[in-house]
Formats: sequence, C-alpha cells, structure tokens
Amino acid sequence: MLLTFAADCDDSIPLRVVDHAALDAALADLSDAGRAWAQAQGFTAALGQVLALPDTQGAIAQVLVGYGTANARARGRFHMGAAAAKLPAGTYKIVAGLAGPDLEEAALGWLLSQYKFDRYAPAKATIAQLIAPEGIDAEKTAIIASAEALTRDLINTPASDMGPQELEDAARALSGEYGAKIAVITGEDLLTQNFPMIHTVGRASRRAPRLLDMRWGETGPLLTLVGKGVCFDTGGLNIKPGASMGLMKKDMGGAATVLGLAQMIMGLGLPVRLRVLIPAVENSIDGDAFRPQDILTSRKGLTVEINNTDAEGRLVLADALTYADEEMPALVISMATLTGAARVAVGPDIAPFYTDSDAAATALGMAATTVADPVWRMPFHTPYETLIEPGVADLDNAPGGGMAGSITAALFLRRFIDSPYIHFDIYGWQPVAAPARPKGGVGMGARAILAALPKLLDL
Repeated sequence: MLLTFAADCDDSIPLRVVDHAALDAALADLSDAGRAWAQAQGFTAALGQVLALPDTQGAIAQVLVGYGTANARARGRFHMGAAAAKLPAGTYKIVAGLAGPDLEEAALGWLLSQYKFDRYAPAKATIAQLIAPEGIDAEKTAIIASAEALTRDLINTPASDMGPQELEDAARALSGEYGAKIAVITGEDLLTQNFPMIHTVGRASRRAPRLLDMRWGETGPLLTLVGKGVCFDTGGLNIKPGASMGLMKKDMGGAATVLGLAQMIMGLGLPVRLRVLIPAVENSIDGDAFRPQDILTSRKGLTVEINNTDAEGRLVLADALTYADEEMPALVISMATLTGAARVAVGPDIAPFYTDSDAAATALGMAATTVADPVWRMPFHTPYETLIEPGVADLDNAPGGGMAGSITAALFLRRFIDSPYIHFDIYGWQPVAAPARPKGGVGMGARAILAALPKLLDL
C-alpha cells in the first residue's frame, strides 16, 4: 500500500494544533465568533480533542486539535494519527502548533493512520488527507510509511496465502522495484549447499523451505539484515496449544520487518551495500518432522540438541547468520518473533534488542526516542551460557527451567556469528488498536534502526 501526502491545493482546511498550555493564546487568535464557538463547544485542548470552526457559510473555516499536556502525550504516540481519524472529509494543512520532531511524528502518524488491510474485504476509504507540512522531508516520510505498510501487509496475510513461496514472491517484487538482485536456495538444495537446520525445520511441510538472499548497492559498508521467516509455526511435534497457535501467521514478522527496513534503505538511496537473508519455512507436523532429542549439525559445524521442536526460529536463523558472517559484514542485524519471554519482559509495544556494543545501544536508544519507535536493550548475559550447553551436544535449542528465555535464545544466536551483531526479539503484532496502529501486524524497531544507521555504520 502506498501511503503519501495530498497535493497542495487552494481549498485546504487550516489545522491548528493547540497545546493545553497555549489554549488562551490560541483562543485569542480566533475571531470573536470563533472564540465564542470554541468556548460554547467546550474546547479545552485536551489530547485528541477535535473541533471544526465554521465560517459564515457553514463550511469548515479551520480545525482545532487538542494536544493536551506533556504528561498526557507521554502516555502514547502518534496522537495526530488519532485526530485524523476523527476529522470530516477534506484536505488539511497544519498551520500552527507543531515543529521539529513533533511535526515529523505528526506527519508520519497521519500517514500511518491511513493504513488499511483490505485484501479480503473492502475497507472504508480514508477521507482526511494531509498536505505535507513545511519543514519535514515529505518524500522520506512517505517512503517510511509505505515500507511500514509493506511489513503490516505481509504479517496480516494468513499463512494460506503467505507461505515460503509467497514470501519469496514478495521479496522478488521488492527487489525488482529497486533493482536489487535475489538468489533463492530451495528444498533439497539446502542440504547440498550446507544449510541443514533450515532444511530440517521446513522439511515436513509440502511447501518447500528456502533461503532468500537479496543484495542491493555497490558501494559503502556491508549491512546484512537477517529475518526469521517461519510462515506458520505449529510447534512441530511439540505442538502448540490452540490459544498459542492462533497468531502464528505472524511468525514471519522478522522477515516482514527486514523487508520493510530494506525498502526504506533502498527507497532513500542510503550509501550502503545491503544484503537481506530470510530463511523461509513452515514448521509443520508430518512423518518427516524433526523430533525432540534429535541432534542436528549446523552450517557452522556446531551440534544442536533439540529439546523442543517449537524453538525452531533460532535454528533457521543460526544457519543464515553463519552464512552472513562468512562475508565479514560491517554489521549484522537479525529480527525475529523469537520468544514469548521477550513479550513478558517488555510487553507488545517495545522492541527489545541485544548487542555487545555500548555505542550501538546508545545510538539505537537515542534514535528510537527521536522517531517514536521504542526499543529497549536486553543483556547478552554471558554467565547464562551454561544454560544452552547440554553436554551431549554443543548447544541446546530449548534449555529447561523456564527462566531467561529471551536471553538464552539471543546467546544461542550469538554462537553463530563473530561480526558486529544486533539481535531484535520483536512481537510484530498490535493486540489492541492504538493511534496509527490498527489491531494486527506492525513493524517494530525498523524506524529506530534506520535513524541510527549513520552512527552504527559511520555513514
């Protein structure tokens, strides 16, 4: 879905954003009739409050949008996205009340509020359009919003229409749009080309497993993005209960997010050599499914004891990370809907990440605040390494005990890479509708990474 701004026009409706502290000044700027109308309607500039002021002909002369207090705004983000949903049909232009990062967030939130997943049922048309505010990079904002829409569309599509082949099709379409190159290793070729754990996880499905390898850019540091592409996860022979399986179409959320991030990077023409690796599989149940207590040998040569077939994401990522590491990239970033433990730790609204680099963590934290894409650093706690060492093999894919599940999964992945590395354990789903984020698939962490890349890669 293309999310973009309206063209400038003479009949646009002025929109004034009013901070609660500036209410008196805003009212003083109105005509006597406008001020009387606002007071009669009880406009207090409360966060999200919207008031249309009529002209003498009864048409909308301008709109006031309450911006509340700083404390009220801190309880959420994309408040202008919520306001946009309340406005009558028309084309609007923000004329006062916002500047700098606040204006950029407002513009992005407005575009994101236009997102509708309408593949299977018609959606209500967006009727409140926004002219790009002066002072923002309108093209960049539209590229970011449209890339987020791609991520949402991919996650929202059910597994019946988003298997490994369809995920490959989406990657091919994206690469074609931006002149990238893509290579795909499929089915039994995964074994002959030494991706044994990707093959093992996906072999029970009639939809062949594969590794997608997309490249773009000729100069600059090599940035490799690795996204978990488990298009549906039954849990394998350790089958999930129904309540846990219900959202497993989103288990390819890491792949969807790195494709969205790749679209941002390519669309903005960043000076990097970009590589995107996506192991795309279904974790299905069949006579050929891998079993608890199996021991697998990875691409890196490390052996892995399978103690839970539902901890499959780290297996496919491990082979992909090893492959990425063979080129010694400047930075590898993996994104995956990897553990429920991460959701328990930080909830669905924050993207937890792991890195051994304090500088990278600082850059991500600062960027996340600037672009309203919250992240939180989690610890690569080395003393927990013993928890993933079962004795009978080099590594355990699912250590028992029920503690530190996200950390041990991250430590498992770290064993397969020596290059500078950041791992995101995301949720990829908005459980309750929020401003600019309808219930359903959602990108997490991509905008923070994009904003941090100049420092992460010394661009």
